[in-house]
Amino acid sequence: MTYGDGVGDVNITALLKFHRSHGKLATVTAVRPPARFGALQFDGDRVCGFNEKPQAGEGWINGGFFVFEPGVFDYIRGDDMPLEAEPLMRLSQEGQLMAYRHEGFWQPMDTLREKQLLEQYWQQGKAPWKIWND
Repeated sequence: MTYGDGVGDVNITALLKFHRSHGKLATVTAVRPPARFGALQFDGDRVCGFNEKPQAGEGWINGGFFVFEPGVFDYIRGDDMPLEAEPLMRLSQEGQLMAYRHEGFWQPMDTLREKQLLEQYWQQGKAPWKIWND
């Protein structure tokens, strides 16, 4: 399952293998979000490098790619219940939610700027999430 508002080069086969290995009800793909700003690299006070929008080095977040067993739907009371609220919270509290850590490309598309960035990657033929050949 995915929210559909972000893309990544998540290895679905590896994600499924991880999910099947632990026997829990749910797996979320954990990602490190791209930094909002470029990062400076220093040698003392001298700038010796610049990394434009690197992946954040800290903090894993919900990347929006999941594998669910049918029992997960028992945690959802209706169409109006946000998945991030009670269902995922309860699953985590009950030890039924595992995290598959994805170190590769992941980019949300929550803003116009992010949409334009992803379109630029696609138009330049540099879309890391594209896995098929034309």
